[in-house]
Amino acid sequence: MRSVRFAVVQLLRFAWLEARCCAFAVAMFAGLALSTVVSLPVPRYDALLLYGLLVTLVFWLVGLETTREIAVVAVFHLIGLAFELVKVRLGSWAYPEPALTKIGGVPLYSGFLYAAVGSYGCQAWRLLRLRVSFYRPVATALVAAAIYVNFVTHHWLPDLRWPLAATLVAVTWRAWVHFTVGPRRYRLPLSLSFMLVGFFLWVAENVATFFGAWRYPDQAVVWRLVHPSKFGAWALLVSVAFVVVATWQARRGRLRPDPADLPSRIRPAGDQEGGAPPERLAA
Repeated sequence: MRSVRFAVVQLLRFAWLEARCCAFAVAMFAGLALSTVVSLPVPRYDALLLYGLLVTLVFWLVGLETTREIAVVAVFHLIGLAFELVKVRLGSWAYPEPALTKIGGVPLYSGFLYAAVGSYGCQAWRLLRLRVSFYRPVATALVAAAIYVNFVTHHWLPDLRWPLAATLVAVTWRAWVHFTVGPRRYRLPLSLSFMLVGFFLWVAENVATFFGAWRYPDQAVVWRLVHPSKFGAWALLVSVAFVVVATWQARRGRLRPDPADLPSRIRPAGDQEGGAPPERLAA
């Protein structure tokens, strides 16, 4: 019973940490929901852009996001807008409502939806004390870049989604994400973490389209569940987000794990004794 209680407490701790990591995304979804029921003096997409800027400012003022984290989140905003400009032009999805702040059919507020992913990555790295072992930065970045490009070029060239997915698994085969919940240190295969985050992004996408953040062609008349294949797409695109955040964290010296995170057989000789208790290495 003691171990069961501890497991429940750890699960609740993890849920609370994840909720804090998703604070920016939750704020944006709250704005989306409210914008569907509140009478606005300006077009909804324009109001959401102002709302996103206000949320960013508030998060910075109260210390939920640091200046450097805001800069990283801004990079996600720009990457997302570039992606949106191409995909909307190709008819992958649409923003049917009018707005003054639309460029090429894409409202500028849409970048905040990608910024929410970047905010989650930054917050998770800090709150969960993320570190990555056996990570191949160059190989993973090259595959992530190819994944990003393929989501555009597959409209004209063969879709390499499955070969790229296999390559991503190969280059991250031995990579582990280490994270802290309460008194324990855990680890998870990096490729599995991509899948888990991708699934929850697919769930979030269903919520966003339900509130009219954008529309897929089959949702033009009535809302439908986003096709499950989008789950796989998000799992791949998460690698792009991870590479951006990991590159920034590497510059700050916060990428590689502490010696205590590693199994004893590959721990540096000076760390063989006096290391972390076995539970800190729980997988």
